Formats: sequence, C-alpha cells, structure tokens
Amino acid sequence: MDVELRTVTERLRREAGVSKAYERLAATADLEELAEVLAAAGQPLWARELAAVRLGAAGDRRAFESLVLLLNHRDPSRCAAAAYALGRLGDPRTARAAAALATNELRIAYALHPVRLLTELHAPESVPALITTLERRLVPYDPYGKIALACVEGLGALGDPRARDVLTKASGHPRLAAAASAALARLPD
Repeated sequence: MDVELRTVTERLRREAGVSKAYERLAATADLEELAEVLAAAGQPLWARELAAVRLGAAGDRRAFESLVLLLNHRDPSRCAAAAYALGRLGDPRTARAAAALATNELRIAYALHPVRLLTELHAPESVPALITTLERRLVPYDPYGKIALACVEGLGALGDPRARDVLTKASGHPRLAAAASAALARLPD
C-alpha cells in the first residue's frame, strides 16, 4: 500500500471508530464487495469513500461517479483522496469531469484538487480549463489565491504555449509573480 492510500485509510479508520465494517472493507481484496458498498443504500460516508478510493486505485471504473462527487466535496481531505484515486483510475471521463469542476464558478472554493488533477492528467482538457480558471482569478481582491497559484504552477508544468498570455498577466500580480515567471520560463519559444 502506498503512502497516499495509507493516509486515506488511517483517516477513515479514525472517522469510523471501532468498527468491524471498517476492518472488513480495509482488508478485503474483493472488488465486488467494495462495489456493493457504493451501490447499497444507507452506507456511511467513510465506507463509501473507502470503497471508492480502493476501487479507483485498483483501476475499477465502477468508482468513477462516487470519486467525482468526492472530488467536489467541501472537505479538502476527501477531495485529495478522490483526486489520488481518479489519477490512477484510467477512466477517459476523468479529465472532462475535473475540467467541469475546476471551471464552475459556483464551486470555485473547492476547485484546488480538480486543478491539481488536471495538471497530473496532462489531458487535452487540462490547459484550456486551467487558463479559464486562472483568467477568472486575475481580478482585484479575488479570495482564491491558492487556486490561482495551482493554475499557474500547473500551466508551467504542462508547458503549453497557449498559456503564455494568461501567465504574462499573472506575472503582474504580486502573489503570483514569481510562480508565473517560472512558468513562463518553462514554455517553449
């Protein structure tokens, strides 16, 4: 078990408390049993998250819808766990879903992990979504500086010349200037 998955399972163990159901779900190698948790009514959130993350990390696409819902959750640790699993899932719908979440202004407070996931995926949707999200953050007094910074860093990592204009604008913002200059330096001429 890698460090990310171990972190998720330990957090969920604390959330579940002393629970035989948790121990069973954490230990099972049966993907059908995990998928049943996602389909069953009345399951606690910790159980659904554990099942979805384990299925996603195993590449089982039955976890997709649950992971997308968790990617847009108000709890950042749930978003991070979902992004981790979606990054390993290999579902072609992932980039489209992450782009929709990253560019949804009504849910922008929860866009950090979708932005980071788009960077990780290197998908065709990544650069346009990051450009759109960053452009919206370049207004005076925007409260989402972490999201703007993640967009700048992501665009630098992706190295797509289409990002040059928005990164140039971002370099004029004191909070983003250093990161935007570094991102611009990574773009091809």
